[in-house]
Amino acid sequence: MSELVLVSTRGGVTTLTLNHPRRLNGWTLEMMEALATRMAEAAADDDTQVVVLTGTDPYYSAGVNLSSTIQLGHPRTLRDTIVEHNQALFDRFIDFDKPLIVAVNGPAIGATVTSATLCDAIVASDKASFSTPFAKLGVTPEGCSSVHLPRLIGEANAQRMLGPEGWVPTGAEALEVGLVDELVPHDQLLSRAQELGEQWVAEGRTRSFRAGAEREELKQINARESRALGDAFLAAPFLMGQARFLWSRKKYGPALTFLGLRLTRPAWSMLLS
Repeated sequence: MSELVLVSTRGGVTTLTLNHPRRLNGWTLEMMEALATRMAEAAADDDTQVVVLTGTDPYYSAGVNLSSTIQLGHPRTLRDTIVEHNQALFDRFIDFDKPLIVAVNGPAIGATVTSATLCDAIVASDKASFSTPFAKLGVTPEGCSSVHLPRLIGEANAQRMLGPEGWVPTGAEALEVGLVDELVPHDQLLSRAQELGEQWVAEGRTRSFRAGAEREELKQINARESRALGDAFLAAPFLMGQARFLWSRKKYGPALTFLGLRLTRPAWSMLLS
């Protein structure tokens, strides 16, 4: 666990570094458990007043690794598990009581983008990019992005990211539309995040949310989105999309599993009620 998320503290600022570059710092079940543990430790640490979250190059994170987090089972149990885990994942960020700075050092995908928008600030490297391919995957928005993202970057830009176009803004484009707060040269990212964190320590800054969001409202949005996501993961578009995606990656066994689930869905979907 200690190797998956590196920890360092200086000047009241604790930096948590996602550290599985071979898997592009993807959020496997083990990675998410390690991050949850390190965040809980930082929350309880009197020497930590601000937390910076970043990744080991070249990626910030490739997002949630579905193959490691979804286990097949009774359809109703599977849906309930997806809802519970998704809600808990984003509530972890929403409920965190110390200021959070996300230092995006490279590509960020899916939940690692939407969770970052729930933090106090995003500082991006000029190598960063931001992808939320929910429509292409056949699933609904998560991480409060159905409401929070349009507030941050405007309805039109949010639809470009969340919808079929699947726009992936670069760091510069993300700064222009308001998705990130600062853009810095790649080799200055961590020093800038540390500097900003120490400035917040000196100011006695407390936890806040961007775009005027409130904690309880975000938790309600997260709960609603999590329920919709649980249904979407068992719907035909997602199952067929996964089959095509895995087949294109020459993962024929898993692809056939999803294809089989899609073809037999009329029968097993009755177990969802």
